[in-house]
Amino acid sequence: MKRIVYSLFLMGLATVGWTQTHKEYPPGVYPDRVILGLQGNPATSQSVNWRTDSTVTNAVGAIAEADPSPDFVSKAAVVPATTERVLLDGKTVLYHSVHFQNLKPATQYSYRIGDGTHWSEWFHFKTAQDRPAPFAFLYFGDAQNDIRSLWSRAIRGAYTTLPTVNFMIHAGDLITSSNADWQWAEWFEAGGWINGMVTTLATPGNHEYFKDEQGKPRVSRHWRPSFVLPENGPDGLKETVYFVDYQGTRFISLNSQAALLDSAVMTTEANWLVQTLSNNPNRWTVVVHHHPIYSTKQGRDNDDWRARMEPIYKKFGVDLVLQGHDHTYGRGLNMPLGKSRKHPDGPIYVVSVSGPKMYDIGLQNWMDRAASNTQLYQTISINGDKLTYQSYTVTGEKYDSFELVKNNKGHNTLNDQSPALSAERLELPAEYQKRYTPVQMEEYRNRFQEYKARKQARNE
Repeated sequence: MKRIVYSLFLMGLATVGWTQTHKEYPPGVYPDRVILGLQGNPATSQSVNWRTDSTVTNAVGAIAEADPSPDFVSKAAVVPATTERVLLDGKTVLYHSVHFQNLKPATQYSYRIGDGTHWSEWFHFKTAQDRPAPFAFLYFGDAQNDIRSLWSRAIRGAYTTLPTVNFMIHAGDLITSSNADWQWAEWFEAGGWINGMVTTLATPGNHEYFKDEQGKPRVSRHWRPSFVLPENGPDGLKETVYFVDYQGTRFISLNSQAALLDSAVMTTEANWLVQTLSNNPNRWTVVVHHHPIYSTKQGRDNDDWRARMEPIYKKFGVDLVLQGHDHTYGRGLNMPLGKSRKHPDGPIYVVSVSGPKMYDIGLQNWMDRAASNTQLYQTISINGDKLTYQSYTVTGEKYDSFELVKNNKGHNTLNDQSPALSAERLELPAEYQKRYTPVQMEEYRNRFQEYKARKQARNE
C-alpha cells in the first residue's frame, strides 16, 4: 500500500512539476518584520523597526534591563515611536521605528514593540562596549532567490554556529525584484526572530534598484521603511552609504550600484570615503559593498569601481572588503604572482553567496580559496590585534579560514588556514554543465588546472 501511495505521490509531482506559488503576507495590527538597526552609538542606543496595517493609530516601544524574573515587565519604560505611511502595491502600510537611547554599555535589555495593546513578544539585545573589545559578526552574500525555502537555512545555520553574534552584515541582493513585497516578506520570515535579537547592517545591490516613473534609478521602496541604518552618509545616499564604529573597528557601507549607474555618485562616494577613512581612530577597518573589486566570474570585472576605490583602500589600510553579486565564492588579495602573500599590501577581498542562485566560477589569479555551486555564510571575529575569518557551508562544514594579525605599525600578517581543510568544491552547477559547449568545458578545465598549479606554487 505504501508503494502505491508513494507512486501516486510521484505521479502527482510529475503532473504539477514542483511549481510553487508564493504566500501572501498581509500586515495586521500586531507587529511583524521586526528588525534591530542602528543610527546612534551602539554602546548607548538601539533602534527597532516593524510593520503594521494602516488601522494602527499608536506606536511605542517598551524597554527594561533584562532580568531572569518576569517582574521586569512592570518596570519597562515606554518610548514613543515614529510612523511612516508607505503606499505599496496600491495599499497603505505603516512602518514604525523606535530609538532607545541613553542605554548602558555592555548591558542586556528586554524590549517589545506595539501600539500599547497589540504587542510583540519580548526580545533581548545587548549594547556594545564603549571601548575596543572582542566581538563577532556574520556576513552573507546574495540571498536573492528561493529565500524562504532555501536561503532560510543560511541565516539559521549561521546563528546556530555563532549564537553570541553581535550583528549581521548583508552585502546586497537580499531579494531579486526590488519592490516585490512577497520577496521582502520571505526575507523577513527566513530571519524570523533572529532579526529581532541581532542588529542588521545591510548594503543594497543591483536587485534592490528599479526605475521610477521618470526612468530614474531608485533604491527599493521597501529599503528605507524596512531598515534603521546610520544616516551619516552623503546626501541622496542616506541609509545606503554609512559607517558604524563598533568596539575598535570601523564598518563602512558603500552603494556600488548607485556609483556604477552615475559617475558623479561614484565621485561623491569616493570623496566621502576618503574623508571617512582620514578621520578613523579605529584599529581595524571593514568595507562592505555589492559589486566586487575583483570578480569571481569571467567577464564581470567592475573596472571603473576598482580603479576608483582600490587605491583608497590601499592608501588608508582597509583590512577586509566583503562583497556579493557573482554567486560563487572567492577569497584572496591583489598581489603580483610570485610575491609572498604572507604580508598583504592591501585588503583581503571576499565574494560570497548565501542563496541558491549559482553562476560559473572564473578561478582568477587573485583567489586563494574558491567554491562553486555552494551556499555559504561567514563568521568573523576581532579580538585585539587578531581578525579571525571562517566560512561555512550551509550544512555546517568549515570551508575557509584565515587570520590577520596586526603589528604595532598597523601592518597585517596573513595566516591562511584553508590548506588544512577539505578539498575545494569547484564543480560547475548542473545548468552550466548542460549549457557549456565542449570548447567552453575545455577552457574551464584548463583554468582549473592553472588555478591548482598557482596554488601549489604559492604553498611550496
